[in-house]
Amino acid sequence: MSTAVPLTSAPGSHWFGYYDKWQFNTTGNRVLGMRADFDLRPPTPEDAVEIGLIDLQDPDFPWQRLGQTQAWNWQAGCMLQWIPGAEKPERCIWNEIRGGRFCARILEPASGRSEVLPHPVFTLHPEGQEALTLDFHRLEDMRPGYGYYGATDPNFDVRAPDNAGIWRMDLGRGTRELVISLAQIMAIPFPQGDISGAKHYFNVLIYNPSGDRFLFLHRWRFGTGGFHTRMVTAHRDGTDMRVVDHSGFTSHLIWRDDRNILAWSRRPGLGDGYFLFPDGEGTPEPVGRHAMPSNGHCTYLPNRDWILNDTYPQGTERLQSLYLYHVPSGTRHELGGFPSPPAYTGDVRCDLHPRCSRDGTRIAIDSAHENQGRQMYLLEVTEQLALHA
Repeated sequence: MSTAVPLTSAPGSHWFGYYDKWQFNTTGNRVLGMRADFDLRPPTPEDAVEIGLIDLQDPDFPWQRLGQTQAWNWQAGCMLQWIPGAEKPERCIWNEIRGGRFCARILEPASGRSEVLPHPVFTLHPEGQEALTLDFHRLEDMRPGYGYYGATDPNFDVRAPDNAGIWRMDLGRGTRELVISLAQIMAIPFPQGDISGAKHYFNVLIYNPSGDRFLFLHRWRFGTGGFHTRMVTAHRDGTDMRVVDHSGFTSHLIWRDDRNILAWSRRPGLGDGYFLFPDGEGTPEPVGRHAMPSNGHCTYLPNRDWILNDTYPQGTERLQSLYLYHVPSGTRHELGGFPSPPAYTGDVRCDLHPRCSRDGTRIAIDSAHENQGRQMYLLEVTEQLALHA
């Protein structure tokens, strides 16, 4: 087990959100986060959260205010993250809303210089020169708690519009182009039935490590029913689309390397679990069947031998487990158990969403286990990594 050191405390709730974004800077000595003056209710368009920075070299972990935004949610935040390749000087980015339109702000913390891009971002290319994004108003309509309030979807009544979908934006010029439309993805047959009568949307966009391809989730709903999902990859310009998982049950996922994807899914004869999907032809292989039996927010540490993961609240104590899984040996190493208070459910839940530093030796999580609201915690995992050095 590792000690979870509080990085933040009340007053205010502090968190980061999504597990596939760089919260740690390149050297691992500064982390980003958000601060809200309230908790346990969905945000309204008027609710702003503060963007901040913590210097881990200062033993008091002071909170440095960087800005604020009204484009956010409890699960993914405002897509706050460090921009790759921007080491001198370091820059970060987050989404905002201005004049009823979503946009993004780039900030250089050292100087305070900032600029506003005309469109929001979802994920950044590994070289930091471009971003992928989607229609956040449609995402909020289709999956409340994952998009943003404050703007309306002009295609609300259109099942699969040809002018909405996944966009690629040049971070230098702020220009964007539609690379995959919802009409285009709907036209790809689904083996388990006709999906033309459903309403379609995208969620989760992640570049592979080299940035030549990206993955995304295509989701759809029939009326008020639950959503169905398939995992798709494409070249960075939207060409060469490949449906990697047709099961309809793809959930959390991450690239292991440029050509393989770890994802929670369902396979005939094997049931639910983690599988390593090849980006192209090949049979998905189960991963950690006994050591990782439940769905969680999975990422690979930089050497790819280790998977960092968590669980949703389990048992009467609503315990959220945090652990490392060593792939070559098939062993699981517990890092801690964090009871989630009963009020943290649904759209206002506080997932651990574990994020690692660039060298994999530090882990940051969000947790409400100390009854101070959601707060951020830091764990050192050097000793665990040394067990299989």
